Amino acid sequence: MAEELDRRSEPELGLRERKKRETRRRIADIATGLFMTRGFDNVTVADVARAADVSVNTVFNYFRTKEDLFFDRQDEMVEAVGRAFRERRPGEGVVALYRRTYLEGLDQGSYRTAFHEGSEVWFKTVSDSPALTARSRELGQQLKDALAGLLAEETGAGPDDVTPRVAAAMIYAAQGVLIEEIAARKAAGETLAEMRDDVYASAARVFDMLEHGIGDYAPKPAPGE
Repeated sequence: MAEELDRRSEPELGLRERKKRETRRRIADIATGLFMTRGFDNVTVADVARAADVSVNTVFNYFRTKEDLFFDRQDEMVEAVGRAFRERRPGEGVVALYRRTYLEGLDQGSYRTAFHEGSEVWFKTVSDSPALTARSRELGQQLKDALAGLLAEETGAGPDDVTPRVAAAMIYAAQGVLIEEIAARKAAGETLAEMRDDVYASAARVFDMLEHGIGDYAPKPAPGE
């Protein structure tokens, strides 16, 4: 009898979990819309709860802080670092992995690349709020730390070996510049179609630099040249 009850409860638990995730995503989507329209600092959690037709307590059941409402995919992004690294193709190095996934993100218009409509509004919302700016930096550090840990484990680097941390910092710094450039050009009025060729060309140059190094980049011209 107990086993029969357990079997009956499995689909119910699955349904409850799906509903919880749907509720969480709906609250986050409504909150993000309010933040991007009115500014993060001008919206309260009570405003979000009212717009989502839930109680303030319900909001905090799903999100620990107001910032979590905006960065609702933070945990998902950190987990994705490990998943992509472990599932990379045989023989694929870390730069090749990030090149491939970044270009795939451009093809798909992923939020991870900013190559989609509305990315400039998202970035302005972050830059206008000290709290979101701080959280964005925190997320960036989490991503770098996650990759550095994976690289150290993969290569057997010791705790005093800075190479994994330097590699992770270089990759995320380069990728961050690409993303910021897209958002800046969108904010200046360019369309995705207008910047598309430049975006892909810039990505190719940047990942080539990561792969081959910058030792011969920008040498000082000899006198008279």
